Amino acid sequence: MVTLLAKLFIKEKKEEGRIRQAYGMLCGMVGILLNIFLFIGKFIAGRLGNSIAITADAFNNLSDAGASFVTLIGFKLAGAKPDPEHPFGHGRMEYVSGLIVAAAILLMAYELIRDSVGKIIAPEDTEFSPLIAAILIVSILVKLYMAFYNARLGKKLNSAAMRATAMDSLSDTCATSVVFVASLIGYVTNLHIDGYCGLLVGLFILYAGIRAAKDTLDPLLGQPPEDVFVDQIEEIVMSHPGICGLHDLLVHDYGPGRRMISLHVEVPSDGDILKIHDLIDNIENELRTKLGCDATIHMDPIVTSDESIRHLKDSVIAILKKLDQVITLHDFRVVEGATHTNLIFDITIPYKFHIGDEELIRRIEKEVWETLGKTYFVVIKIDKARISVPSKKDPA
Repeated sequence: MVTLLAKLFIKEKKEEGRIRQAYGMLCGMVGILLNIFLFIGKFIAGRLGNSIAITADAFNNLSDAGASFVTLIGFKLAGAKPDPEHPFGHGRMEYVSGLIVAAAILLMAYELIRDSVGKIIAPEDTEFSPLIAAILIVSILVKLYMAFYNARLGKKLNSAAMRATAMDSLSDTCATSVVFVASLIGYVTNLHIDGYCGLLVGLFILYAGIRAAKDTLDPLLGQPPEDVFVDQIEEIVMSHPGICGLHDLLVHDYGPGRRMISLHVEVPSDGDILKIHDLIDNIENELRTKLGCDATIHMDPIVTSDESIRHLKDSVIAILKKLDQVITLHDFRVVEGATHTNLIFDITIPYKFHIGDEELIRRIEKEVWETLGKTYFVVIKIDKARISVPSKKDPA
């Protein structure tokens, strides 16, 4: 149904951001209609069967209709153009709407666990009929369909809000299935197991809500860029002759389709400054065209023709690799004095590295003295990264 409606109302020739917004709003409207339909059906079934579980499940669907409305509004606001108060756009509103949906899942899990504990303490008899069974089976099938199309579009559009809605629909499928099985077993055997089954479902939904909240909180709080995205940036930047290396990559996520990046590239210090500036402009334009992100590149000049500096750098790299293979080096400079020589450089290590910063600097200094002599001093700045992958064309 969603695919058919998308073909009728969404034109793929729109710009990418508008297509995303259109799909999000369409899924939100379909979700509202289907959840209201399920609420009416389950409410009738709950009244006919004198089942608190089915009635509670009905109101869960009503809350899902509200969550779908939140998703719809979120996509509408996220598609708004930048303004003076929000110069980077409103894309993060999609994350906020996903967080609200996750909160609704957690609230529903709490209510289901609470009601289930009450049923365990004071079990009640329930009625069961073919009409009630048919309503519950249709509800399960509809929720499975909603989980399928939200998960598929969530993956296609990389939407945390849609993925949260898919998780919510899958949780509802599980909850309704347990209600159905418990009602059937209670009708056939007179055993009151619906409270225990409801408790298990509530715990499952609680877990799903926590996962959905994490998926929407991470981009709001700031998370590392995907490895694939980093690899694409490195491939584009390093494909240009004249670039010796890159480091200090930062990705600023202002919502889907609104990413800004900044990075440092190492260039030969004896190169033509005007040609290098033109090269940097071309790389920024290529990143914008191919990856859809605005890039700001800072160039770091390094000495590539001095053999003595090359030897010192290679020696320091060997020392770092001896300490740990994940340590990388950049911005290497040499400042010679009358009595000593300063080796100035930055190193990149993972977060939660097994050696403390001060201890690591002390070990590097000790190894430099043992390898190069005590006339060499190190001036080190430590950067942290999730992963550390060397990106060098010219070891300089």
